[in-house]
Amino acid sequence: MQDQKKKLTPEEESKDEFFKRVSEISEEMIEVHGKDFAMGTLVMAAQWIARGDAEGSAESRH
Repeated sequence: MQDQKKKLTPEEESKDEFFKRVSEISEEMIEVHGKDFAMGTLVMAAQWIARGDAEGSAESRH
């Protein structure tokens, strides 16, 4: 039987690695501060990205 697993493109591999990293940090946030904190943090990050505020800063934004 032929291998049915599709080889990922470099872009797909890169995106997959980011998803893994987001998953890991999400799990860590849940473990330390709970689901509400983790969800709120991810929502805030999405809002920063949408507004164009995600360049980074030395200051906390909370």
